[in-house]
Amino acid sequence: MYELKNFTGDVAKTLIEGKLSRYFGVSAHEADREQMYKAVVMSVRDILLEKRNKYHHTVKEGKAKKVYYLCMEFLLGRSLKNNVFNLGIEKSMNEALSSFGYTLEDLYEEEPDAGLGNGGLGRLAACFMDALASGDYPAMGFSIRYEYGLFKQKIVDGWQMELPDIWLPGGEVWLTQRADKIYTVKFDGHVKEVWENGGMRVEYFDYQEIDAMPYDMMISGYGSEAVSVLRLWRAQNRNKFDMRSFSQGDYMRSMQADNEAELISKVLYPSDNHFEGKSLRLKQQYFLVSASLQNIINDHIKRYGSLDSLPDKAAIHINDTHPALAVPELMRLLIDEHGYPWDYAWDIVTRTIAYTNHTVMSEALECWNEDLIERRLPRIYSIIKEINRRYCADMWNRYPGDWNKIERMSVMSHGQIRMANLSVIGSHKVNGVSALHSDIIKNSIFKDFYDVSPEKFTNVTNGIAYRRWLCQSNPELTELISSCIGDGFLKDAEKLSDFAAFANDESVLKRMAEIKALKKRQFADYVFRRSGEKIDPDTLFDVQAKRLHEYKRQLLNAMNIISRYAELKDNPSAPVKPKTFIFAAKAAPGYFMAKEIIKLICFISEDLKKHPAIREKLNVVYLEDYGVTMAEKLMPATEISEQISTAGKEASGTGNMKFMINGALTIGTLDGANVEMREAVGDENIFIFGMTAKDVENLWNNGYNSTAYYNNNARLQRVIESLKKGFNGESFENLSNYLLTASPVADPYMCMADFGAYQDVHAKADEVYSDVLRWQKMSLMNVAKSGRFSADRAIAEYAENIWNLRSTK
Repeated sequence: MYELKNFTGDVAKTLIEGKLSRYFGVSAHEADREQMYKAVVMSVRDILLEKRNKYHHTVKEGKAKKVYYLCMEFLLGRSLKNNVFNLGIEKSMNEALSSFGYTLEDLYEEEPDAGLGNGGLGRLAACFMDALASGDYPAMGFSIRYEYGLFKQKIVDGWQMELPDIWLPGGEVWLTQRADKIYTVKFDGHVKEVWENGGMRVEYFDYQEIDAMPYDMMISGYGSEAVSVLRLWRAQNRNKFDMRSFSQGDYMRSMQADNEAELISKVLYPSDNHFEGKSLRLKQQYFLVSASLQNIINDHIKRYGSLDSLPDKAAIHINDTHPALAVPELMRLLIDEHGYPWDYAWDIVTRTIAYTNHTVMSEALECWNEDLIERRLPRIYSIIKEINRRYCADMWNRYPGDWNKIERMSVMSHGQIRMANLSVIGSHKVNGVSALHSDIIKNSIFKDFYDVSPEKFTNVTNGIAYRRWLCQSNPELTELISSCIGDGFLKDAEKLSDFAAFANDESVLKRMAEIKALKKRQFADYVFRRSGEKIDPDTLFDVQAKRLHEYKRQLLNAMNIISRYAELKDNPSAPVKPKTFIFAAKAAPGYFMAKEIIKLICFISEDLKKHPAIREKLNVVYLEDYGVTMAEKLMPATEISEQISTAGKEASGTGNMKFMINGALTIGTLDGANVEMREAVGDENIFIFGMTAKDVENLWNNGYNSTAYYNNNARLQRVIESLKKGFNGESFENLSNYLLTASPVADPYMCMADFGAYQDVHAKADEVYSDVLRWQKMSLMNVAKSGRFSADRAIAEYAENIWNLRSTK
């Protein structure tokens, strides 16, 4: 047993040496860096496993309720640094490694990012696993053990190319295979309902069986007893190897069943702009929920004997609509496998499941073709039909004759199955992820449901694993904060507010400036080592780092840069503050417009290189293959954080919070969590611009016409002309058409409408930046007021208001 309070450097040394000898057959002084990395990870994993087993016993003895968090993605990043920090063994590990000629920093670089996520959704899920453990909440996450992550981004002549993201060779050392927990998932075939002895029995025919093999990853909390378990399912062929085909020399056919099964857990988010991609995505989603729910139910029966108590002992949370099939799958298990009548089963389902909505974007509210679900999941299809029939009948009794309302609320409509509606109907709680977002869903996409069940809807504003994004990513700033207010904030983020008392302390403000300058130099060095790109650390770092999407408006940012570029061409000696605009984003593989915007940014960057005098004052850098590890270096170096989505479109955002806690000042619209950030820091410490969500709605309803803004703004006219003329030898007339003349509507995210206000707020930020102490005071206030955006707070709210979950501490 590893007692952490007695975990000295000598104990760590003995543990590492044992792993090297047992698994690699080498001594510590013979081990190469990869072997040393894996030996350290194995040692940390052993500590986590013992800690997990001890906590599991505590939970079991107390018969505590447990939350099960289902999400298609967990953007974990690297685990070694996070676990070592949270366990409090950093000093002991470094002592042990120093005797072998290594440091932890050396070994951190050996670990690949576990890129099992796309962006904010997956990163939020990872933050929540950390916060659940830190709060001593019994919790397990479920996802898929993708062989390849999202993709590795390569920019070739400005165009995004996608390469395989190979993470397992360095990442699988964290995983513990659980061959004792294999479950079988059925696809295809057909079902027959057999009525006998007054009840119904379902028979399956001609189905395909896939085994779900679980792999567990342990996630430590900070200063807690709990360890969160993330269970990742790998798909594999259940049937025996096709020896007959192999013996006949038909090797491809002998492997066909294996290959088809393994495709399910091959790649995160396969492109779905073709039938096979849609089919594979659907299979991934059902594979995740079926294996996970079978696991949950089996464990519950072993512990409690009956599923009657499932809502009292288990909270099943579906994070966005990807796991929405949990609703009909739990019904299937209760009815078909455990003999519950429909009404009793539905009561259990709707008291157990809760749903978080993450978007108001219509294209992101998943819908599936009925025929696809009927073909791939015949029993699930019949259950969805019955859920829909009963719900529509109930609504008809409540709103007789109001066909339009009932149609909007139905799960099945016009050959489509609406996963968001299914999630709302099957859940006892539905939450948005910022105050604004939660109000919008109650008044727009889910208004009809809110009219029926207002008590079902609530809000939990997103939060971040702040110890990772502040303490681990920015130790210099953490040390300054600790020297001012003590280290109580390490466990309670709200205590960061005490730092505000130093807002007028010049020595603290000067130290803030020194730390930011240091982090900028460190980041510039990192970029140069990684890509050969030179960034001047004496320029202002203005950063937009987030998924590339039209509504996030990287294009608006580029338009402002184009305008500045044009003015500097007119007057290269203009007295402007030198600024480096940094972009970091991945676009979905099939998202042509997003890729076109990436190309524009990259070509502006290349064009600037032809004008070195201008580039000293205006530089543009596109960071290739953005991920968690890069973010941990970028965010502490950032001075301006661009959060400029069209108001009403961003659910919350979490990158805005990570920048904020590192002292960056936000240029943003009143969208998502920006609204609450402004409430926290005050108007004087944030740069808000542009239309509100209500303004956007009114303008759209009145008939938005982007040409009106073009005709009345000479700078906009020049931006459009510059796009037509092009950069680095290539015209971007397609983007100028997108902004002015595209059908059915030009400029759908209103870049033209907000352009003037955006330029004005940049001018204001540039003016404030010239006053060093004022800027640092604003920066300090952002750090001090960031505590409310911790994942610890968010999880406490989920536990209290949604899951009815109690901490074991």
